[in-house]
Amino acid sequence: MSVLTKQPKVLPTGPMMNQPGRGARKVSRRKRQRSGYLFLLPWFIGMLFTVIPFFASLYLAFTDYNLFNEPTWVGLANFQAMFEDPRLWQSLKVTFIYTFVSVPISLAAALAVALVLNRGIRGLPIYRSVYYLPSLLGGSVAIVMLWRYIFGNDGIVNSFLGLFGIQGPSWVTDPQFSLTTLIVLNVWTFGSPMVIFLAGLRQVPAMYYEAASIDGASKWRQFRNITIPLISPIIFFNLIMQLIGSFQTFTQGYVMSGGTGGPADSTLFYNLYLYQKGFTEFEMGYASAMAWVLLMIIAIFTAINFIASKFWVFYDN
Repeated sequence: MSVLTKQPKVLPTGPMMNQPGRGARKVSRRKRQRSGYLFLLPWFIGMLFTVIPFFASLYLAFTDYNLFNEPTWVGLANFQAMFEDPRLWQSLKVTFIYTFVSVPISLAAALAVALVLNRGIRGLPIYRSVYYLPSLLGGSVAIVMLWRYIFGNDGIVNSFLGLFGIQGPSWVTDPQFSLTTLIVLNVWTFGSPMVIFLAGLRQVPAMYYEAASIDGASKWRQFRNITIPLISPIIFFNLIMQLIGSFQTFTQGYVMSGGTGGPADSTLFYNLYLYQKGFTEFEMGYASAMAWVLLMIIAIFTAINFIASKFWVFYDN
C-alpha cells in the first residue's frame, strides 16, 4: 500500500518577489494623480477668476449696463460712442505721450547704469539694490504722494531752483508740467530693466572685446557692434514689458490728480478714464468696451515690435 505524500509548494524567488502587485500599483498611481491635481488646484482657481471675467467683459462691451439695470444688448453702440468722446481721445493722447517719451528714456538710463555697474565695481550688490528699490516703490501710493511734495509749489525742486534765482513752475497744478512730473517718476523707476540688462551684460563673452581691442576698435565701436547685438534680445524683452506697463498706467495719475485726471485732463490716462466710466459713472458696458480697445492697442503694438524685431534682434542660433 503506497503512501501518498503531499508535495510542498515551491514559492517563487528572485526579482518577482520584490515587485508590488497590481492593486498596490493602482493605489500608488491614484495617490500620484491626487497629488498632481492638488498642485494644479491653484492654477484652476486662478483660471476660473480670469476666464469668467474675460468673457463677461466681452459680453458687456456690447451692452448698456450700469450695475443697476439688466444688461441690454446694443451691439457696436459703445464702440461708436468712443469716436465722439473727446475725453477718451484726450486720455489716449496722454497715454501715448507718457509711453513714447518715458519708455525710451527709462531704457536708456537703465542700460547706462547697467554698463557702469558691469565694470566690476566694489559693493555691486549694494548699488544694484539701491537702483532697484525705486522699481518696487515707484508705483505705490506713498511714493506718488512724496512726488507731489517734491514737485509742489514749495517743494524740494522749486526750493533748489530758488537758490539760483529761478522761480519754478507749479509742476503739479500746471497742465503744461503735470504730465512731465509723472514721466520723470516713471524714468526714476528704471531699476527693473537695469537688473535685467546687467544680467545680460554679464553673459557677453569677454573674448569678443579682447579681440576687438587687438584690432584697434574703440569703446564706442565695441558697444555698437558687440554689446548692442548680443543683448538685443534683452533690449527687446525690456521694451515689450515697459510698453505694456506704460499703457496700463493708473496709480500715478489717480493719486497725483486725486482721481480726476487734472489739471485740465493733463494726467487723464486711459486706464484712469476707464476707471471713471466704470466705477464713478457706473457705465460698465462702455468701460468694458474701453478695456477691449486697450487690449487691441497693446496687441497691435506688441505685434509690430515682434515683426520689427526680425530686423534688429540678434539670436545666437
